Amino acid sequence: MLPLTEHHWPAVQAIYAQGIATGNATFETQIPTWAAWNAGHLGHSRLVALNEQQHVVGWAALSPVSGRCVYGGVAEVSVYVAAEARGQGVGLQLLQALVQASEANSIWTLQAGILQENTASLALHAKAGFRTVGFRERLGQLHGQWRNVVLLERRSPIVGAETSVTEPPAASISA
Repeated sequence: MLPLTEHHWPAVQAIYAQGIATGNATFETQIPTWAAWNAGHLGHSRLVALNEQQHVVGWAALSPVSGRCVYGGVAEVSVYVAAEARGQGVGLQLLQALVQASEANSIWTLQAGILQENTASLALHAKAGFRTVGFRERLGQLHGQWRNVVLLERRSPIVGAETSVTEPPAASISA
């Protein structure tokens, strides 16, 4: 894995276009420019996977889920694999490396919204430790058809482990 840079953008664009063409990878219908893509993703935790010939065969990156500081440790996952490399473990390698990179950058929750028909991506995320937390029915339309989205998340056992979200609040002093 290497950090994804603007140098990789032509290959990343091509792989993104392949994902869009499946009709099950994203609600997006057009590939953004580098500037738009770059602005929409976190500056860290951007990866490309290379094959033996040093060609990009997959990419992964994180997007912020909110501009509010309370969500600073929560990011949305994007993972795309070139058609010729699917089913060869590239996606799992990317997702595992993305988890490590996210934790190194203080991300405590990774989330993914995956179109219900994208069973390969759902299985990939499950292998990488994501769990299903919800289902959004008829969330949006793609090419005039309503689509359902499965919501998944992975909570880091490392980042934020010093404070449990299930701890009761501190006892208050009563008069």
